[in-house]
Amino acid sequence: MEKRFILRRHGAQLWTREKARQIRSRLTSILERLEAGDVLVIDATGVEVFDFSFANELFGKTISSLAGEYPGRFMIVENLTEYANENLSRALESLNLMMIEREEGKFGLLGKVHRADQETFAEIVGAGQAISAGTLSKNLDVNLTAMNERLSKLASLGLVRREKGSSAKGREQYVYRVLN
Repeated sequence: MEKRFILRRHGAQLWTREKARQIRSRLTSILERLEAGDVLVIDATGVEVFDFSFANELFGKTISSLAGEYPGRFMIVENLTEYANENLSRALESLNLMMIEREEGKFGLLGKVHRADQETFAEIVGAGQAISAGTLSKNLDVNLTAMNERLSKLASLGLVRREKGSSAKGREQYVYRVLN
């Protein structure tokens, strides 16, 4: 299930950590009510800009709390202006974090994105269905151990879903998908 959070309700220009703290308390109350697997969509339509400190406080702290406090829940952002995108990317980079941006129905990553993370994420998105670590390893010509490390990182940051599946031979294995 997707739950939308309309950021514009809090203003078209969003400044300061204090303002972000107020909004973050609302976000966390929504995250508490979501179930594992649910997605919180931050819709930035109508928000012209927010500053670095606002982005750091609202997005950075919320993303940091996802794995520990709200396991299995996901957060994405959409409809960012160029300025908001730039400030959010820089804030996330400074915290060594990433998050999903959905733009015109397509998924991408924002923040401290390593080429290997981007490549793995794009391959999962491109698969259009659940895909195993073994298949990803073959498709990207990366050894299985390295692929499992990449997938663990993306899953722990709430960027991909990790689900139990079974191989063609009926063996249990994990498969990965992006939030669809």
